[in-house]
Amino acid sequence: MKNFRTLLIAQLVSALLITIILLFSFLLYSKNLLALQESQTRNAIEQIVSTHITADGKSLSRQLERSFTFKRLEVTRFDGSILYEQNNAVSPSFFNSLLQLVGQKNQAITLSDQQQDILVRFELNPQATLSQLQNFIYFLLLIPVLLCALPIFMIKASLTRKYQQANYAVNTAIEGFLTNAGNFKPDTSKLPVEFSALGISLHKLATYTKQQYQIMAAEAQKIAEEAYKDPVTELPNRNRFVQTYEEQIHDSKQTEFGIFAITRCTELQSINQTRGFHEGDQYVKEVADIIKRLAMTYKESKLFRLSGSDFGIILPRVTTKESENFAQQLQSRFNEYQKLAELDSVAYTGLVGYENGKALGELLATADTCISLAQTKQSNAWHLQKEATGLENAANNYGNQNWRNVIEDVLSNNRLILLLQSIQPCSRAARAYSEILVRFKTHEDQILPTASFLAMAEKLDKIIAIDRLIVETSLNTIKTQNMQDQYFGINLSPRSVHDDQFVVWLERRLLKDASIAAKLIFEVSEFGLQQNLKTSKRFIDTLHRVGSRITVEKFGVGITSFKFFRDLKPDYIKMDGSYTRQIDEDKNNQYFMRLMIDLAHRIGVGVLAESVETQEEKHMLESLFIDGCQGYYIGKPQPI
Repeated sequence: MKNFRTLLIAQLVSALLITIILLFSFLLYSKNLLALQESQTRNAIEQIVSTHITADGKSLSRQLERSFTFKRLEVTRFDGSILYEQNNAVSPSFFNSLLQLVGQKNQAITLSDQQQDILVRFELNPQATLSQLQNFIYFLLLIPVLLCALPIFMIKASLTRKYQQANYAVNTAIEGFLTNAGNFKPDTSKLPVEFSALGISLHKLATYTKQQYQIMAAEAQKIAEEAYKDPVTELPNRNRFVQTYEEQIHDSKQTEFGIFAITRCTELQSINQTRGFHEGDQYVKEVADIIKRLAMTYKESKLFRLSGSDFGIILPRVTTKESENFAQQLQSRFNEYQKLAELDSVAYTGLVGYENGKALGELLATADTCISLAQTKQSNAWHLQKEATGLENAANNYGNQNWRNVIEDVLSNNRLILLLQSIQPCSRAARAYSEILVRFKTHEDQILPTASFLAMAEKLDKIIAIDRLIVETSLNTIKTQNMQDQYFGINLSPRSVHDDQFVVWLERRLLKDASIAAKLIFEVSEFGLQQNLKTSKRFIDTLHRVGSRITVEKFGVGITSFKFFRDLKPDYIKMDGSYTRQIDEDKNNQYFMRLMIDLAHRIGVGVLAESVETQEEKHMLESLFIDGCQGYYIGKPQPI
């Protein structure tokens, strides 16, 4: 439009110039025409005067008036006497004013004839001539206007049409970029020649857009892969598993069947607490490698990390018989790794068959129940659910019943092992003890996963009986091995702490062995004590009456107030491992530990640290005046 405005201005200036030139030329022509008319009139009047045979001025004037149109006419003698005089009023005209611009002057003309003794003075009336010229000048001025306007309208129409074509091409290109940026090629064949540069720009834009689209697509793919990838093992995560199952199995139009398995790393929680999260991550990676190497031998198999401790395995078109071979090989490899890593167990596996249309929730529930059944067998065992008609509730009941039988067997036959892990005092004045750790066995002397066992005991309402068995076994072991000169820590569940019958039993049992009771420190989690401060205080008072002491473990995980210390008055607090790990590098944890140690010491509470795995962590904790350290760097659990 800017070019059109420039053209419009140029046309208007040209039209103005042409108009001025034509007007000036026409005015000169009119001036000359009037001058010629005056000259011709003068010659004619001279001839009339010279041929006039009478000296009558009136007859001469009548003859002149019939021949010419005068503005003023005067006939006189040489002596000045007037023979005839006439004045016609003429209104001034615009065209006459314009003629004055080119030097046109209306002057009277005087003629004389001495023989006739006549003097004629006249001034022509150009009104009729000027009227004709004035009408013609309007037509003359209309020509440049038409010559200017016509091209403008034609050019505007042409530009409008070309702009519309260009606009359509650009809009089509933009729509193409938005809908198919990766493969769109703009069609510039319909662009006007004047917009060829725009076509080149559109092609450049298409190339650039395609490159940017490819970059964005690659980045989006990378982000999507990261969102569906487990950061520790780099395996696809649970979200990818759900997507894969729904798209490739559940909703598949082809017949799909195979085996789905869940492998659970049952030692992860224990390793995280005793050896640190770094060792826990390493344990998970090595388990993942074991499963991956075996699963790769099966065509189109897929491996996912479903949660912190669970791996999901899909074995397409594998029968139940073939899956047993897979499970046996997996157990064998886990057994080898267990010996190398010095673990009680590595992982347990539950297997179940799948087919099109089977709900994912049902599949996961059945596989989870299979793991529960596997955990009641030997270390790293597996269980395959062969009955396709088994309902979820029935499978869960079956798993619960198996666990109930195992727990009852442990309680009836005292199938547990006691281990000791020492807590090293950090100064001569500091008091410390050794914590008693428990491992449970099956009737085949296979170690059961501790976390799963305690969880199922809690679920089946057997945890109080398990705590009583642990306390009874610990007291008997200390007595029989004559270890009354040492201090021991025993873990109790929150359920037992808040059970009145258990507290009464514990008080009576400790009073039987008062000398040993004075050497016992019972450990209860901070979260468990906070569930009911009233019963927690009654429990702690009971322990203090019989000479035992209390340690609040996992301290710092919840929200603890000063009122917690003032009301419960524990003897020790054991800081959660998340505060002690890499404390030599974490300034925030250093500040928090210093604050808690200072507060605890002011009210006479000892502070212990668990999960101490490196010399640097130990030295930093000692510089903060910690009372004792526990962890694999200090000492591993040892049989009593």
